[in-house]
Amino acid sequence: MSPSFFEIVQLSNGDYALRRIDDDSAPLVKISFSEEAREMMEDRDMSVAKAMIAAGIEAVGNVAHDIDWEEDELEAADVQPSYTLH
Repeated sequence: MSPSFFEIVQLSNGDYALRRIDDDSAPLVKISFSEEAREMMEDRDMSVAKAMIAAGIEAVGNVAHDIDWEEDELEAADVQPSYTLH
């Protein structure tokens, strides 16, 4: 499999998105700020979006590293739907 390259773009509605450079399908991640949040950031919303995406990628890497894949495969049949409200 060839490596994927990603880009952060600002969408026409003002949201920010992470997408594959060579893929026009839906973005992997979208970040939307309220007008109040944009005013508080004083035109630094792109920098904040980049930091949020970088933190998310790092968190995914940490979670993936900590998973015991063999144990998860055995428990896959017992998975019950669960919901977490943040």
